Amino acid sequence: MAAHLGGDSDELMSEINVTPFVDIVLVVLIIFMVTATAIVRQAIEVKLPDAATGSTAEDTSLAITIDAKKAWYLDGEPVTAGDLRVALRAARADKGDDVVCLLAADHAVPHGEMVRLIDVIKQEGVAKFAINIDPVPLPGDAPRSVATP
Repeated sequence: MAAHLGGDSDELMSEINVTPFVDIVLVVLIIFMVTATAIVRQAIEVKLPDAATGSTAEDTSLAITIDAKKAWYLDGEPVTAGDLRVALRAARADKGDDVVCLLAADHAVPHGEMVRLIDVIKQEGVAKFAINIDPVPLPGDAPRSVATP
């Protein structure tokens, strides 16, 4: 449909102008890309050990991580042993004996540091914990197929 520049035209403009919509979509895309890279940079870098056997932890209350520098993190925030004890007590007061800790440690963390962490957890009355791993197939197992959309 052609528009008339002059004269008294009573025709309605029935075309949709998509340019503002495209501009908004591109701005939202740029904002998403910038914030996604900021979120990725805030992750704790931990190379989990490989294991062929393992299962998923269903009800994880607290996620505790030890990085390669032996720094402790509770749900992504740096903590000391004292801070962890306070958080464990609060979790037990809230959930009772249903508190489950998911432990993740870098493969370079000494065994003694992991034992120290488990000792702190058990001293606070938490008996349920799981150790996070990177699953690998058993020798002789068929490779897992990845579903593609």
